[in-house]
Amino acid sequence: MPMKAEDHWSSEAYQNVASFVPKLATKVVEWLDVQPEDIILDIGCGDGVLNLQFAQTLSKGAGRIHGVDSSAEMIRASKDAVGAADPPTAKICTFEVLDATKLIHKPELQTSSFDKVFSNAAMHWILTPESGRQDFFRGVHAALKPSGVFCFEMGGMGNVAEIRTVLLSVIGRRIGIEKVRAVDPWFFPDEAWMKTMLEETVGGFRVERIEREYRPTRADAGGIEGWVRLMGKQFFNAVSDAEEREACVKEVCEVLKTVCRSPGGGDWLGYVRLRALARKI
Repeated sequence: MPMKAEDHWSSEAYQNVASFVPKLATKVVEWLDVQPEDIILDIGCGDGVLNLQFAQTLSKGAGRIHGVDSSAEMIRASKDAVGAADPPTAKICTFEVLDATKLIHKPELQTSSFDKVFSNAAMHWILTPESGRQDFFRGVHAALKPSGVFCFEMGGMGNVAEIRTVLLSVIGRRIGIEKVRAVDPWFFPDEAWMKTMLEETVGGFRVERIEREYRPTRADAGGIEGWVRLMGKQFFNAVSDAEEREACVKEVCEVLKTVCRSPGGGDWLGYVRLRALARKI
């Protein structure tokens, strides 16, 4: 039996270093254009912040949203947030733990019953294993009604390039470049790769809108160190010795002071967003 993957996510840690993620999703949310009757599948829903936002519109009709995420901790946080909402939105917002690359093996979500499939800031994690990429898109396609839309935003080619370069360099010097490449948790495609995947490799989609945007983003309360500790944990975990691992964190952060610190104040992350809207055909 394969070893269960570590769930390194925590809603509290995420809010400390990346609370800006749902706040900066305004453009992809605009593209999604939630309507009161929409039945939506949210892939990589995280702590449910956007689900509660969408519920304000869905509650005006018969719409609902089902969120899936591979992290049990984030799903717990989502359910807690829904339970604490006023009024409670448990009938509108439902959640379950699910590895999205296994969506195609979830019969109840493969019945062409969703008007829209949505994903924000999750697919660059989901698509990292090459072996699961085509199944992921096939699963999305099978979940959608005919003419349904798949609307998403993710890290695009060049995303956090400065941070990724330092992580590969610092950890690679300890364990070797091939080993550190093997633990790199991110996949950042460009528009050409995505359009080919949707329209040709897997097919069944027509891409109606796609763009890649360089969007420098101010670091959250946890700063650069908080960000690299959470988002780059798989890199650091590849170093077996705890003291050496901590030395790697310090070295990465020291180098990034030069690259990410603005003369005008604050630390900035070199985010690049790839967003698209594709229709099932």
